[in-house]
Amino acid sequence: MPQVSLPQSFYPHLPLTALAPMQDVTNLWFMKVIAHYGSPDYFFTEYFRVNDTSRLNRGILAAITENDTGRPVFAQMIGESIPDLVRTAKELCNYNIAGVDLNMGCPAPRIYRKNVGGGLLLLPEKVDRILGELRQAVSDRPLTVKMRVGFENTDNFYKILDIINRHNIDLLSLHGRTVKDMYHGAVKYDLIAEAVRRVDCPVLANGNINSATTAVEVLSQTGAAGVMVGRWAIGNPWIFNQIRQALQKEPIAPVPLAEVRNYIDRLWQTPTAASMPERSRIGYLKMFLNYIALSVDTEGDFLRLMRHTSTEAELFNLCDRVLLTDLTKTLALAPSLSV
Repeated sequence: MPQVSLPQSFYPHLPLTALAPMQDVTNLWFMKVIAHYGSPDYFFTEYFRVNDTSRLNRGILAAITENDTGRPVFAQMIGESIPDLVRTAKELCNYNIAGVDLNMGCPAPRIYRKNVGGGLLLLPEKVDRILGELRQAVSDRPLTVKMRVGFENTDNFYKILDIINRHNIDLLSLHGRTVKDMYHGAVKYDLIAEAVRRVDCPVLANGNINSATTAVEVLSQTGAAGVMVGRWAIGNPWIFNQIRQALQKEPIAPVPLAEVRNYIDRLWQTPTAASMPERSRIGYLKMFLNYIALSVDTEGDFLRLMRHTSTEAELFNLCDRVLLTDLTKTLALAPSLSV
């Protein structure tokens, strides 16, 4: 497989799109749902937890071995034990993966407190050792990194970028917030632009890419090789096609709310739906609806009413009333962030 550092042969085109890895969201089933509406160029798995007793999670592995979307899939790892990261990377290379990705950006406190994910950004010397060992272990395919611009500040930002260069990392996905920022506050696209200039590998810009227009603006501002979209692809699975339309200077096709209603039906029909209690199933669907609702109406009525439903009948009656009453209404091209 060609190395990512050769975009003319590895990339189908530039700029690129990728679905950001989101734990408990980007499983095989959700990748297939997204693919139904327009795949990104690349998928990344949920993270394989790596420690001295870890084994490859079969559910996450299915996103690689049973993936029929036609798109390459990067296998994401999270951990800090160098021997176990090396062991896991070698195991993953036995499968049809696009590359091995190291998570250095997860902002969940229960994760970073273990010095993994975003916690590694506090330990550049450890990052240096990890990437050095992984680069030796992963020699026949891309080794990639997903990170943020810092932990609480950006003091280690340039030091870690230089480490990425030192070990010939093939692709950097960079979220323009710190770990402590979580998903709040302004995204530092200027630092993503700095990374584009400083590292030798392509950079995917990540962080609040909530519309095709935003994607084009961020690409122009940063010079990145592409964009990685996370939460806003949950609310708008058409976003990757819309980004491609915008890049080709084509009109962005509006999505009727009736199509959004079909998307909700698809989300409801999870592979484990039959075995889930109704309350759990509704809670899971609401996780997706929290994002979908932000592009349905600017007043936030759908979001508010949705959160108050407690049964399947209530929830779907509301969806029918809001999404199917006026068939001329379409999904907003960008979410209303004031809700």
